[in-house]
Amino acid sequence: MNNSVWKLEEPVVFEVDIDDINSQQNLFLNVRTDSDYPYRNLYIISKMILPNGAVLKDTLEYEMADAFGNWLGDGLTDVKDNKLYYLEKYKFPRKGTYTFEFYQAMRKRGEIDGIQELKGVTDVGLRIEKIQD
Repeated sequence: MNNSVWKLEEPVVFEVDIDDINSQQNLFLNVRTDSDYPYRNLYIISKMILPNGAVLKDTLEYEMADAFGNWLGDGLTDVKDNKLYYLEKYKFPRKGTYTFEFYQAMRKRGEIDGIQELKGVTDVGLRIEKIQD
C-alpha cells in the first residue's frame, strides 16, 4: 500500500503455485491497519482464478473493532495485525498456479460509489496453512 492507502480500483494480487490437492487448507488474509483506519469493519471483494481459468468471486466482511470501538487484532501500538479467515478447510481442485485478487469494497452509508482511497490499511497478505491431520 502506498502511504497507507488502498485505492478502490487497485487490487492486491498474489500468484501461488499449488501442488497439494489432497489436503485441506485454511486461507487467511493478513491485514495490517494503523490509527488512520476510520471504520469498524472491512468489506473485500475476493477473486480466485484457478489454473483452468475458472473464476470464484465472493464478498467478504470482517470486523476490525468491537461494539465498544476497541480495535481487534494483535499489536500494542496503533498498528494492528489481523489474521482473517478467507477460506476454511479448502481443498484445491487441481495443481497449478492460482491467482488471488482482493479489492477493498468500502462504501459510506447511503452512497453507491465506493471510497476511492481507503486510509489506514498499511499491508495486505495472503497466508495458506495446511490443516494437520
